[in-house]
Order: sequence, then C-alpha cells, then structure tokens
Amino acid sequence: MHSLVDTHAHLDDAAFASDRTEVIERACAAGVESMIVPAVDQRSWSTIRKLCGEHRELFPAFGLHPMYLAQHAPEHVQALSTWLDAGCAVGIGEIGLDFHVEGLDRTLQRDYFIRQLRLARERQLPVIVHARGALEEVILTLRRLGGLRGVVHSFSGSEQQARQLWQLGFHLGIGGPVTYDRAQRLRRLVAQMPIEFLLLESDAPDQSDTDHRGQRNEPARVANILSCVAALRGEPATAIAVATSANACKLFGLPSPSG
Repeated sequence: MHSLVDTHAHLDDAAFASDRTEVIERACAAGVESMIVPAVDQRSWSTIRKLCGEHRELFPAFGLHPMYLAQHAPEHVQALSTWLDAGCAVGIGEIGLDFHVEGLDRTLQRDYFIRQLRLARERQLPVIVHARGALEEVILTLRRLGGLRGVVHSFSGSEQQARQLWQLGFHLGIGGPVTYDRAQRLRRLVAQMPIEFLLLESDAPDQSDTDHRGQRNEPARVANILSCVAALRGEPATAIAVATSANACKLFGLPSPSG
C-alpha cells in the first residue's frame, strides 16, 4: 500500500457530521496517512483545532477564504495572528481570490489576501491558495510580495502560469478534476510537470473523481488521483506516492510517511 498525503480536505464540513471518524478510517485504510484540514472562516478555527487534536492523522491550517467574505471582519486577520501563537498550524489557508463568484467585493478580497500573505511571510508558514478566475492576479501578488511558499489548490491554469508559480517556489494541488477526460490541458500539464512541485489533494467533500461524480468526496479517493497521475506520467504509482508525500511533508513540516 502507498503512503499518501491529502493536502486539502475540509473534514470539518457538515457533510461529514454523521460519519467523520469512519471517513478518516477509510482514508487511513487506503494509505492516506496525513490529511491537512484548511479553514474557511474564523468560526471554523476552533472546530478544526479540536478535530485535529482528536485525530493524529489530521493537521490544521487556519485562514479566511475569499468565498466567505461576508463572514469576515477586518479584525479577524489580527485574531488569526494571535490564533497562530498556539503553534499547531502547518499553514495559513484557505486564502486567496475568487473572481468567479459574482458579488464578492474584489477590493476587500485583495485586502484580506495581502494581509494574510504578509502574516504568512512573517511567520514563515506556507499558504494554501484558492485562485478561481483570478490566477493571474494571484501570481502577480505573490511575486510582488515575495518571500512566500505554498500551494495553489485545485490548479486549473495554463502551463505558462504553472511555470511562473514554480519559479516562485509554489506547488500545484491536483485532485479529482485531473481524472476527467475533458480536462485535457490539466492532464497534459500533470503528465509533464516537474514532480517536485506536485501535491495530491481531495478537496473533500467537493471535487470527486470521475468514478464518483456527483457523490460526496472523501480523502480515501486520493488513491484514485494517484493512479490517474501515475498513468498520465507513465510512472509507477509507488514513485509518485513517494515523491508527492515527500513534497507535502517538506512544505508543511509533516511527519515522514511510514513507507
């Protein structure tokens, strides 16, 4: 069995309220030894911290997600700084920009994003970045601020944009979308990209792979992402598992997988 890391799983989500422990157990049985649980708003921080304290396989990241803009307040960024003093966070996230959803104030999104990036730079923590419909601006912002590292979650951009992120030291989070035949640009990119910038993720409960379309997603299905990526690259699944898990452990400071 391969040792895997799911670098993006919203296991605090209400979709897992009835069987969260079983979901985590299924992930472990599938070889997913570590799962990063990113926050979306201030209210989720305490839930995530408690959840990660109860399950040694889970690791928290705290942040303010752009899609939950209405739930944020300017003082929440300072509260995040204080919250990070506890020292248990492996990253700051999920943060970023979303220009796809109508009605989300872009100026306010930018303010939260930049303030959290500065906090990450001060704390020397990696960031987990959401960049939907705004990838070009995200790249420009990361380059302008400098001194940052992290992952662009659910990457769906061009090869040129991917290269710009690699030059900045950023990883690409790859999940369910890569398993769909219609995702030709993404599949070509994953087939050829430098392995040292590749991370696997579920984005559970969202973005299921093609075999489970329309169903609630789970971290256990990162094993399906692994199989797809290995097939696209024409490489052994074991090699992909070892490399991507090492990438995740190095970026987020996780314990090394068992093998």
